[in-house]
Amino acid sequence: MVNEALLFLLDVLLQPFAAILLLRFHLQWLRAPLRNPIGEFVMVLTDFLVLRARRFIPSLRGLDSATLLLALLVEMLYLAGLLWAQGYPFHGFPLPGLSALAMVKLFKISLYLLMAAVFAQAILSWVNPYTPVAPLLAAITRRFLQPLRRIVPLLGSVDLSPLLLFIICQLIVIVPIGMLERIASGLL
Repeated sequence: MVNEALLFLLDVLLQPFAAILLLRFHLQWLRAPLRNPIGEFVMVLTDFLVLRARRFIPSLRGLDSATLLLALLVEMLYLAGLLWAQGYPFHGFPLPGLSALAMVKLFKISLYLLMAAVFAQAILSWVNPYTPVAPLLAAITRRFLQPLRRIVPLLGSVDLSPLLLFIICQLIVIVPIGMLERIASGLL
């Protein structure tokens, strides 16, 4: 019963926080406008940790490496807590396997964040295309949708490129990410 409560807390607190840190990294990498409710929420929620980490971790090639490293550390902490709660026999700390699995999980979360942005953008384009979140979603998805829009023509006035991107992302999650997860889990 205590293990279930611990697993619940890990799933509710650490996993989403790692996803939010990763979202912050992607928003800055994609140069998304942050003057909207989602951008401001992400910045306020993560500033306490990211601003302190930036003092010690420099950016690399214009990327916010402090935020990415924090997302990796939080995901590693989540996975270590998950393994501990499930009774994993820690004879030696499996740092290589844990870090490899955390990197694979962060890549998987990145794909899910992209799919959520594509889905939200598609729904909002029908319901409220002028919402304050629209420029943020466009900045996230533009880099991935533009090459597909050159390949997939419009059918009437319907753009099928978001559907194709959604299918591609899901196939990536199923095949290569699934294989990488099995390999990284084998290192534990």
